[in-house]
Amino acid sequence: MLDSPPLPGTMAPMKESTAAQQPWTPVAYQDASTDCYLGSPSLLRLADGRLLATHDYFGPGAPLNHEGEEFLTTVYRSEDGGAHWSRITHLAGAFWSGLFSHGGAVYLLGVSAHYGSIVIRRSDDGGSTWTRPLDADTGLLFAGGPGRQPPNYHCAPVPVLWAGGRLYRAFEDCTPCEWGTGFQALVISASEDADLLRAESWTMSSPLPFRREWLPERWREMPRPGWLEGNAVQAPDGTLWNILRFNSAPWVDVAAMVRIADEGRALRFDPEAGYVTLPGGMTKFTIRRDPQTGLYLTLSNNNTDPTCPTQRNVLSLHASEDLRHWRHVRTLLEDDSGLPWEDSLQRTGFQYVDWQFDGEDLIYLVRTAYRGAHSYHDANRITFHRLPGYRGLL
Repeated sequence: MLDSPPLPGTMAPMKESTAAQQPWTPVAYQDASTDCYLGSPSLLRLADGRLLATHDYFGPGAPLNHEGEEFLTTVYRSEDGGAHWSRITHLAGAFWSGLFSHGGAVYLLGVSAHYGSIVIRRSDDGGSTWTRPLDADTGLLFAGGPGRQPPNYHCAPVPVLWAGGRLYRAFEDCTPCEWGTGFQALVISASEDADLLRAESWTMSSPLPFRREWLPERWREMPRPGWLEGNAVQAPDGTLWNILRFNSAPWVDVAAMVRIADEGRALRFDPEAGYVTLPGGMTKFTIRRDPQTGLYLTLSNNNTDPTCPTQRNVLSLHASEDLRHWRHVRTLLEDDSGLPWEDSLQRTGFQYVDWQFDGEDLIYLVRTAYRGAHSYHDANRITFHRLPGYRGLL
C-alpha cells in the first residue's frame, strides 16, 4: 500500500530556484479584466514539421453556447518550430479537447461543451479546416444530456494510446454532476483502421465511479475524493491502464491506476494496489513513453509546499520505469515574478501541460497564470516551451 503523502502543516519558506532558464514563447494572452480565462492546451507536431496548438476559454466572461456553457476552442500553427505562432481558426462546439494524428489526418477529440457530448473532428489540411460533428456519421460519438442532465461527459487534452490494433482515450461521466466525487472513469476505444468519425466505430467501457470505501483508513477524512482526467497507458508487461488524477486533498501527489480490460469494455480498480505516489497527481498530467529509453515521462506540478495541496507554481519533469515509481528529473518552471511566496501560491500556475517528443527535445504547451492573473487557476496565458536534449537528463 502507498505511504501517506505529506499532510499540510506550517507554512514553508520559499526555496531558492533551481529551475533552468527557459524563456517561453507566447501563444495566447487574455487580460484578466475580461473574466475570460485560457484553458486546455493541446500540442501536436505535424508530419511536415509544423506545430499545431489549441486551447479553449472558460470563466464568467468566456463565450457561451445556447445552454450557457463554455464551448469555444482556438487553433494556432507554427511554421518555425514554435518560435512564432499564428491564429488559424476558431471551433465552436469544442471543449476540453486534445489533438492527435492518425492515418495522415489530424483529429481533435473532446467534448462539445462544458459537460457536453463526446465529439471528434478531422482536418486534412494541417488544421486550417475541420469537419463538423453534426451526427453519428460525422463525429458525434456519444451524446450528452441536456443541461446538466446525465450523461455529463468530461475530459482533458490527454493522450490517445495505440495498443493491440486499437486506439484508447480516457473520459469521465460526471454523474451526479458534483466536481470531485461525481466523476465516473471511462474509456472509449476504436479499431485503428476504422472510420473515426463514425459513432459505430467506437466502444465505451462501463463507467466506474469512485467509492469512498476504497480509501485507506488513514485517508477517510478526504472531503471530496475522486478521480478525473485519466491517461490511457500501456505498461511494460503489455497491460493497459487508465492513470488518473486523484483529488486527494489534504494529501498530495497521489494518482490512481485503473486497469483497462476486455479491449476497453471494462475498467477494474484494486484499492490495495491502485494508489501510487505520482508528483503532481492532484492536478492534470500527461504521460507518454519515450520510444528510445522506454521510460515513462510526465510534466507535472510536484508539490514542494505541503501546506498548499493546490500548489501549481512549480512544474517539473518526472520519469518512471514501471508507472508506479516516479523520480524527479528536473524542475522546469518556477515563479520569478517577485511575489511573496504566499501570493505566488495563489496567483501563479504552470499547469495542464500537454507535451510531445520533438527529436532530441521535449516541446510543451502550458496553461500559464502569471503576472496579472486573478488566481493560479484562472490562466491569462498559453505559453510554448522547449527542453533541448532531454534524454541527457534522464
